[in-house]
Amino acid sequence: MKLSLVLIVYRSDSSIALEASKFCEEVLKTKNVKSKRIASDFHKDEIDKYLFNSEFQPDIGIVLGGDGTFLKCANALTDYDIPLLSINIGGNLGFLTQEKDFLFDKSFIEILENEEYTIDFRNRLNCKVCLNGTSPKKKILKSYDALNDFYFKSVEEDIYPTNQIQIEIDNEKVNEYKGDGLIIATSTGSTAYSMAAGGPIVHPNIDAMVINPICPMSLASRPIVIPNTSRVIIKPVKKSKGALKLWRDGAKCMTIKETFHCEIKKGKSPCKIIKFKKSTTYYNTLIKKLDWKGDLSLKNQKTKWP
Repeated sequence: MKLSLVLIVYRSDSSIALEASKFCEEVLKTKNVKSKRIASDFHKDEIDKYLFNSEFQPDIGIVLGGDGTFLKCANALTDYDIPLLSINIGGNLGFLTQEKDFLFDKSFIEILENEEYTIDFRNRLNCKVCLNGTSPKKKILKSYDALNDFYFKSVEEDIYPTNQIQIEIDNEKVNEYKGDGLIIATSTGSTAYSMAAGGPIVHPNIDAMVINPICPMSLASRPIVIPNTSRVIIKPVKKSKGALKLWRDGAKCMTIKETFHCEIKKGKSPCKIIKFKKSTTYYNTLIKKLDWKGDLSLKNQKTKWP
């Protein structure tokens, strides 16, 4: 890949990420590659003014932070079709990031120039918040995109945290979930909130959605994996005592009133994630991050049996 201009986004509340962004800028400069640095607390209109009104569009975006920083960037840059390279600087789990060694040993620039990488196309979800009983053209109140998940929980001010949510899949009423909420996740998002809520881990190359109730009051309410070609309708049940709050990728969106419903489908454009061929594998990431055993024969080579 020939690089002319690189966008560098660093985690805004991290001094380590700030220093890493300056280091990255200097490395690119030695290769005569121009770059623009911006903190992660930007808004979408700032991106338009800050960068994309210029003559050139970045070849890639380098994100310095954890998964949370990457998710914000992926959602904010969804309309610009830029491949993103995320490097784990001060993050925790790092399912979406590359190891920081690639940055600090300066090998990332050679890997990019020599095209020793693949681009993962990760499907997004789109959620349209609609007003009940109106014409199709006027019914959409708000539209959101998410790389990991959308979820519905009671608003914080409600004394009664339990809610009741009706779900339809491809025009068929499937269930009413009563509990703390409901998660609709992509395969990429299956290792995020959905996993913490007891949902299955789905390989990111599988085109699927995970529907996962949060602390359901019925043992019959189980997680389900469906094709990502499905159309999912979420409605708050009127007899539920509390209003619903819609979240996406860990960020609040809006309150879902009784007169609203949400339509969730596969997003129009995938997120392009740069994955180094020398980086750790998906399964090795699971072994490392979830403290699985891995290959026990490698760990027990010194064991002697009688």
